Amino acid sequence: QVNLLESGGGSVQPGGSLRLSCRASEGTLEPYAVGWFRQAPGKEREGVSCIGVFPHTYHEDSVKGRFTIFRNSAKNLVYLQMNNLTSEDTAVYYCATGRCWPNWATGAPFAIWGRGTQVTVSS
Repeated sequence: QVNLLESGGGSVQPGGSLRLSCRASEGTLEPYAVGWFRQAPGKEREGVSCIGVFPHTYHEDSVKGRFTIFRNSAKNLVYLQMNNLTSEDTAVYYCATGRCWPNWATGAPFAIWGRGTQVTVSS
């Protein structure tokens, strides 16, 4: 069973930046699309960004222009670079492998999920 491991979460002030990493416990992420999702307290999980195999990228509207998703193939990692963070970005962030199909943001096309990493944006 392949596990996904997120890292890079933490606490940051509004306007700050964080880079989250997603790696597989074994094997490579290259054949898979990788999505980043988040869930804030009392809210439903939402899709944040998705990177396909080729690799086209997709972003949820509220993070466009602030978040970037990209691969480091040499390190077998997928990153989520988050800039200009606001309190609305506070959530547990998860990565998952699957497909960036049109319904990617629902999470339905993703089968393997990490345990998440906490991001807190607060002054």
